[in-house]
Amino acid sequence: MRTVTLTKESTKDILENLLKRSPNNYGKFEASVTEILENIKEKGDEALFGYTEKFDKARITKDTIRVTQEEINEAYRLVDPGLIEVIRKALVNIRSYHEKQRQNSWFTSKEDGTMLGQKVTPLSKVGVYVPGGKAVYPSSVLMNIVPAKTAGVEKIIMTTPPGADGKVTPSTLVAAKEAGADEIYKAGGAQAIGALAYGTESIPKVDKIVGPGNIFVALAKKAVYGHVSIDSIAGPSEILVLADESANPRYVAADLLSQAEHDEMASAILITTSRELAQAVDQEVAGFLEVLSRKEIITKSLENFGYILLADSMEEAIDAANAIASEHLEIVTKNPFEIMMRIKNAGAIFIGENSCEPLGDYFAGPNHVLPTNGTAKFFSPLSVDDFVKKSSIIYYSREALKAIHKDIEQFAKAEQLTAHANSIAVRFEEEGEQKKS
Repeated sequence: MRTVTLTKESTKDILENLLKRSPNNYGKFEASVTEILENIKEKGDEALFGYTEKFDKARITKDTIRVTQEEINEAYRLVDPGLIEVIRKALVNIRSYHEKQRQNSWFTSKEDGTMLGQKVTPLSKVGVYVPGGKAVYPSSVLMNIVPAKTAGVEKIIMTTPPGADGKVTPSTLVAAKEAGADEIYKAGGAQAIGALAYGTESIPKVDKIVGPGNIFVALAKKAVYGHVSIDSIAGPSEILVLADESANPRYVAADLLSQAEHDEMASAILITTSRELAQAVDQEVAGFLEVLSRKEIITKSLENFGYILLADSMEEAIDAANAIASEHLEIVTKNPFEIMMRIKNAGAIFIGENSCEPLGDYFAGPNHVLPTNGTAKFFSPLSVDDFVKKSSIIYYSREALKAIHKDIEQFAKAEQLTAHANSIAVRFEEEGEQKKS
C-alpha cells in the first residue's frame, strides 16, 4: 500500500481520486440504460423476457418468472442447514435493532381549539433488488427486507437475475423467505429496475426500490428516481481505519483487506499517527496477499484506492476521517469512545479492535446498506425510516382560526397571493358585514 504524509493537499487529492468511483461518473452507460428502461416501459414483459435471455442466457416466460413455493422448498434442501441456522440467528439481531427505529404517529392539542400532529404510514409496495451471478449476498437480502418488514410495508417484491438454467441462487431464496419477502421474480439488471418502476404484465409497480447492483442497476435507479423513490445510488465499498500505536497491525491489515476484496474499485484507507504501525500494517498486508483467494482483485483495489496516511496528530487524523466520510470507519485507538464522539461523518462506526467490519456486514444488527463516496456527510444507513412516509395533521376550530386569521391574510398579501388571503377571509366575511351595519 502506498504511504502518504497527511496534509490538506494530500487529503484533497485522495478525495478527488475516490470520487472517480462514483456512479455519477459513468455517463457512457446512460444511453444504454435509458434504452432498456424505455423498452420496458413500452413493451413490458416482452422486453423484460428478451433482455433476460440476452444478458442472463435464461428463457423466462410469464409462467416461470415468479419463484414458486416448490423452488423455495428445493432451495432449503440445497442450502447447508448450518447456514440456515446462522441466517436465523442474524435475523434475530437485525430485527431487534430495526424495531427500535420504529416511529409512532403523534398528536398534540391545545385548549384554544387547535390540534397538530404527524401521521406515520408504511409504504404500500417496495421492490428489493438482489444481485445474482458472481455476487451472491444473502446478507444483503436480510438487510433490505427486514427494515421494510419492520416498518409494516404491505407487500415486499424481490427481483433477482436467474442463472442460465432459469433458477435463482438457493441461499438467496432461503434468505428472502426467512426475512419475509412476499413475491420473488426472476429478473435482473436495469430491466428489473424498469419493471419495478413502471410495472409489467407480470411484475407490479412499486413505490420504492432498494438494494445494491452493478453500474447499470445504479444508473437505472438514478433514472427512475422521481417516478418512484429509491434508497441511494450506491458506489463501491470502502473502509477507513483510524488507529494509533496501540493497534494490532495484523488486525488492521485483515480489516482493510476485508473491503478491498469486494471489487477493484473498493477503497481501503488507514490513517494513523504511528509510523511503526504503518510499516507493520504494510508488511501484514503483503503477507495476507499471499494466502487470500481474491488476491488479484485485492491487489488492483489497493493499487488504485488503497492508502496509508501518516498524521502528525490525532486531531489531524480525525479531520481527515471526517473529510473522507467513509462508508465503514473503524476506530482502533487507546480511547476509541472519546474519538467516536468527535466523528461527524461515517456510515457505520466500529469501536475497538474486536468490532471489525464483517461483524456489521453479517450479524450485529445495524444495517450494512450504507452511504458511500463521501455521502455520509448527508445520508444515513438504510433504516425503517426509508419505508414509511409522514403526513402533517392540522386541525383548527373556528374560534382558533378567528384569533389569527388577520395575521395569515397579511402574510398572504405580502406575497401577493390574494387567493390565499381570500381563502381565509371568506370564512369571516359575514362578521365583517355585521360590523359595517
